[in-house]
Amino acid sequence: MTQADWIAVDWGTSNVRAWIFDERNEVVATASSDKGMGSLDPAGFEPALIELVGQYLPEAGTVPVIACGMVGARQGWVEAPYATCPCPPPGLADAVSATAADPRLDLSILPGVKQSAPADVMRGEETQIGGFLAAEPGFDGILCLPGTHTKWVHISAGEIVSFRTCMTGEIFALLSRQSVLRFAVTGDGWDAQSFRAAVSDAMSSPQNFSAWLFGLRADSLLNGTGVDVSRARLSGLLLGLELAGTKPYWLGREVVIVGAPALSDLYVTALAEQGVSARFMDGGDLSLAGIRAARAQMESRT
Repeated sequence: MTQADWIAVDWGTSNVRAWIFDERNEVVATASSDKGMGSLDPAGFEPALIELVGQYLPEAGTVPVIACGMVGARQGWVEAPYATCPCPPPGLADAVSATAADPRLDLSILPGVKQSAPADVMRGEETQIGGFLAAEPGFDGILCLPGTHTKWVHISAGEIVSFRTCMTGEIFALLSRQSVLRFAVTGDGWDAQSFRAAVSDAMSSPQNFSAWLFGLRADSLLNGTGVDVSRARLSGLLLGLELAGTKPYWLGREVVIVGAPALSDLYVTALAEQGVSARFMDGGDLSLAGIRAARAQMESRT
């Protein structure tokens, strides 16, 4: 069994991922589990980590572990206070040490980033941003990170200048699963034309949003409109509202959509309807790239 030289950990609300590095700084193993922050109390983090990577720890000595994400939240292993933007993505010099009962663990937790006005926070995305900037250090524009809570981030001169968070993904989940709309939108299928039309409707007449929502239910009852149309239209209405609210971010700037392909494609399509040609980048490995960049930054100072 390969012993770890150091370990990178991305600890989210629902899941945790780990990458095990050897002395050549190469990934030799990966591990993941569903023991995210949402299922643990502070005392549960260390056992969850040992269960995940214990087989790669030596019998004696210590292994540096660099973690990002919700492990540093107030409800996490130990709180890593937010850095204040404008700032570069936090590095290992900004990390907080967490005490572990197992002497083999030397744990550092990277902090998130906060913004005072308007009030906003991120935790985990800043490490993805660090990974992006490691590949494109001269980038000046907007990163959009779609998800349950989508981030729109202004990047300039290697710093997070400002950002806004939109709860579009969570609102879609609530409406499609817990509201009367669940009868109209539960199922598979997709109608791209209905999605694009709904984006334009929401951007041009946002005051009709609430009425349009109930119209989805009524249309399915009275006209037999299919789930593919209703689901696409609900997504389009919500994303149209998001784009209307974040227009100062994406209008006239280079935009890169960083995330999972399927969801990112909706953002690329919606922005294209507004005349914005957004670039897509798969965000799957950016957390790891950000942790590696944070570690390399510290090593370059020593």
